[in-house]
Amino acid sequence: MVKETGYYDLLGVRPGATLDEIKRAYRRLALRYHPDKNPSEGERFKQISQAYEVLSDSHKRALYDRGGERAMKEGGLGGRGSSSNGFGSPMDIFDLFFGGGVRM
Repeated sequence: MVKETGYYDLLGVRPGATLDEIKRAYRRLALRYHPDKNPSEGERFKQISQAYEVLSDSHKRALYDRGGERAMKEGGLGGRGSSSNGFGSPMDIFDLFFGGGVRM
């Protein structure tokens, strides 16, 4: 049972969505809200990217489904998410190339 649906709602998918459905939803929304195309929606783009980062990773998704964002913060992910590549979110990679470094 999914405790919280905020990330699913951001992407416009149901909690039982497949990875392919999540990817399609993210791509559609990322194009719509990307800061280069829609500068006033930068924060929304970050939220969508965070939701995709969690829901596209089976371990993070299971953790989120069990306890929502609170479980993500308390589950050893430091509140911003974590990944094996050392970047906390997709925006960190973007910032590295275009914004001057990794956010901490």
